[in-house]
Amino acid sequence: MIELGCGVGLPNLAALERGARALATDHYEAALDFAAYNAQTNLGRYPETRLLDWRTPGLGDLEGSFDLVVAADVLYERGNVPLLAALIPKLLKPGASAVVADPRRNPAPSFLEEMEGRGFAVSTEEATVASGEREVTVLLHELRPRQEHRR
Repeated sequence: MIELGCGVGLPNLAALERGARALATDHYEAALDFAAYNAQTNLGRYPETRLLDWRTPGLGDLEGSFDLVVAADVLYERGNVPLLAALIPKLLKPGASAVVADPRRNPAPSFLEEMEGRGFAVSTEEATVASGEREVTVLLHELRPRQEHRR
């Protein structure tokens, strides 16, 4: 699994806790430090981390390497839509899927349309989580290639 835009690395932490091999990535080096600190504090071990700029065309050993791509709350800027839509297919192994958690950000519908245009089937599930005294609704978008996708 690879987490895009890891921030504090919560999806990565959940994957590691369940024994999965996970890579936390972000374009901001401090985010990798936050994710590492969080994993060390909560699990007693350091996660695998790597700087990843979504605008970088060459992915090297990351290309086609992942059974699952995860991203949480990364669609807060319209400029992220084409970058993320181009990146996800490059990272996935054939037949693998991605999950994007979205707290109903405005650019999300454009992203989903872009992914459908790239040959992905999109299914969305709503989840409500407690955040202190309030509840937050998050949409979980699962993206699966309808057929072998192009890179």
